[in-house]
Amino acid sequence: MKSIVNLLFEARHLKDIPRTGYNFLGIGKESVAEHSFTTTFIAYVMSDLEPDADALHLVSLCLVHDLPESRIGDLNSVQKTYVSPDEYAAAQDIGKGTPLGESLPGLIREFNEGRTLEARLARDADQISFILELKNLADIGYAPPEKWLPYVLGRLKTDIGRKMADCIMQTERDEWWLKNLIDTQERTK
Repeated sequence: MKSIVNLLFEARHLKDIPRTGYNFLGIGKESVAEHSFTTTFIAYVMSDLEPDADALHLVSLCLVHDLPESRIGDLNSVQKTYVSPDEYAAAQDIGKGTPLGESLPGLIREFNEGRTLEARLARDADQISFILELKNLADIGYAPPEKWLPYVLGRLKTDIGRKMADCIMQTERDEWWLKNLIDTQERTK
């Protein structure tokens, strides 16, 4: 049980690790855990839209895709030009002595290789999480996301991912609650 509890503390540590790409964007912030939650929720939704996908496997890929960052940190694209992290070795060490010891490295490898349907969907969910953040910042008036969005949108590999991203780009960030407020006010007139 001790190794499992240590794994839980390590996963919890992702709440304290900031995603570093926002430094270049000049605005916004997010922890690795916040990003992983959004990515996993997107994958959960995708699994309902793609009947051929194994939902549990897809969600599992997203849940652990950045777990090695508890040991190697969140390296941004500039840092990755000079540093090659061994996420597979980190995943092996993280899972050592736990029932997940065999599956974690395989999930990380599958996510990174992007060969299976679930891995392609998981990688798109990862990008869509970032697209949501960029669109949110653009909608509240920040200009840098407009420069970044075409590149991130271009990374999408699945039809579901592209359709989801297209709809995100056509939807205002506050539409989900503002529409309800306007409808409520209209009813009370």
